[in-house]
Amino acid sequence: MASVLPLAALRAEPRPDSWLNSIIKGDCVAALEALPDQSVDVIFADPPYNLQLGGMLHRPDQSLVDAVDDEWDQFESFQAYDAFTRAWLLACRRVLKPNGTIWVIGSYHNIFRVGSMLQDLRFWLLNDIVWRKTNPMPNFKGRRFQNAHETLIWASRDPKAKSYTFNYDALKASNDDVQMRSDWLFPICSGHERLKDDDGKKIHPTQKPEALLARIIMASTRPGDVILDPFFGSGTTGAVAKRLGRNFVGIEREQDYIDAASARIAAVEPLGKVELTVLSGKKAEPRVAFNTLVESGMVKPGQVLTDAKRRVSAIVRADGTLVSGGEAGSIHRVGAKVQGFDTCNGWTFWYYEEEGVLKPIDTLRAIVRRDMAALD
Repeated sequence: MASVLPLAALRAEPRPDSWLNSIIKGDCVAALEALPDQSVDVIFADPPYNLQLGGMLHRPDQSLVDAVDDEWDQFESFQAYDAFTRAWLLACRRVLKPNGTIWVIGSYHNIFRVGSMLQDLRFWLLNDIVWRKTNPMPNFKGRRFQNAHETLIWASRDPKAKSYTFNYDALKASNDDVQMRSDWLFPICSGHERLKDDDGKKIHPTQKPEALLARIIMASTRPGDVILDPFFGSGTTGAVAKRLGRNFVGIEREQDYIDAASARIAAVEPLGKVELTVLSGKKAEPRVAFNTLVESGMVKPGQVLTDAKRRVSAIVRADGTLVSGGEAGSIHRVGAKVQGFDTCNGWTFWYYEEEGVLKPIDTLRAIVRRDMAALD
């Protein structure tokens, strides 16, 4: 079973990683305050929706709808809910790494208030995602449109954060080589995935489908990252994170939910290294400057580079620039000038000679990147 860490034990535990892959029992704000600064890569939050239900809801046949009427979803006013939202978002911001991101899901009852608070606290909104439900609950009274979606907000820690993880190429490849859109179609959690007690009653009223969390985790994390869920509930985040080779930490105060989540996560088998390798494109690769090749001796000062057909040439200088005729500058600038173009990709334009064979200098950059990856 997944380890359960009482809040008092977390506060007293000297090891910095004692909370990894555990469920912390306690109030979310208090537990967040006990975690180290800038210690998590991504946060997924499914906070109380504050549904403001006016009474019991019945179907046309008078059977009772199993709606969210738990005490944890009830607040005395919008002001009380806003104060709660501000408190947990501030606590989340402290534990989020500078290049980390946060996902928050909600319904029309709360997501706009949460979005406003995120902006007030200087998070930077990256996307809003519409989760379209293939099998939503009907509107039984017929007085409104059927509520067939929920909204997710994806935000970075602050406006200047640029290096957050977004696995664009992997998402595109998995979507038949079409850019992934911001409307996602998934069924609500049902069937064998829905956790139920011995009486057949739902253990948690708002359990999210694993497919939804898998999309989020695959989009915005890498294997080994730490994912925090401050409203852990039935443990969907932990179960999917474990299967996908990520670390998790959950915060939950209800013991019944903790017991169910712990048993659920214990039954998960993690995927292997091959299955977890994330497809990445050129944008995701580490930046290598041409001067790196010169400094490493892969390209030497005075060496002559040419285009693929040997029509033009340039000499490498010690500072990593090129000179050709009266033009000097970067591999890109000189490549553009000798062709009479405004721009040029110098990595693919310039070639070096090895044993009588011309090879693009980009092959040398690939060697450097491979060596960099081996050191990670």
